[in-house]
Amino acid sequence: MEHKPRRDECGQPVGWSVEGWSPRPRPPITAMAGRFEPLDPDRHAAELFDANSEDWEGRLWTYYNFGPFPTLSEYRAWLDVARANPDRLYHAIRDNAQGQAVGVAVYQNWGPAMGTIEIGGLVFSPRLQRRPAATEAMYLMMRRVFDELGYRRYEWRCDSLNLPSRAAAARFGFQYEGLFRQAMITRRRNRDTTWFSVIDRDWPALRAAFERWLDPGNFAADGRQRRRLADLRSGAG
Repeated sequence: MEHKPRRDECGQPVGWSVEGWSPRPRPPITAMAGRFEPLDPDRHAAELFDANSEDWEGRLWTYYNFGPFPTLSEYRAWLDVARANPDRLYHAIRDNAQGQAVGVAVYQNWGPAMGTIEIGGLVFSPRLQRRPAATEAMYLMMRRVFDELGYRRYEWRCDSLNLPSRAAAARFGFQYEGLFRQAMITRRRNRDTTWFSVIDRDWPALRAAFERWLDPGNFAADGRQRRRLADLRSGAG
């Protein structure tokens, strides 16, 4: 559906009506069928530390103000503090095929009154990167935001120099919105922040593309994809 600006009683253009809107609920701290579990340091810290240890050069942490963590005890202490923040809901991404947690994702910066929420704090260990489990995890988080909770807008922000994150946002169907210059300081370095989003009217077509890509029939016996997610999103697949 195309939304066109309306005009008020003075003839000024205004946004379309959002009748019946009500504030959206806070995301629940419950598992999502497939890959996600609420992050529990007692259960997940050792598994995540082990998976992250395969990042020999520490690239996972380049664009964050935290990490790397030389020891399990240091990582566990950081997880305890991070998870205690009520404004950030940490989830462990568990790859059932590997039988362990291999990544972290966070719901944050939610605005219930306006129906906005951000996906952030993504740490995908080498055991999760470029695997179907990573795509399924992003699908499950998006499905909760739009189908379960009824949010209007789902945001992705990253350092403008973080090319893998920008490429991932585009692959998952987020649309580029712009550059916020000098938005942050990270590790005593300037950070320009790139913004992306998916909005509710993008979601039905995007959901269908995700589900077609995740279908077992889309993968050959050796695990290679038959159709790319980008092609399915564009209708070329």
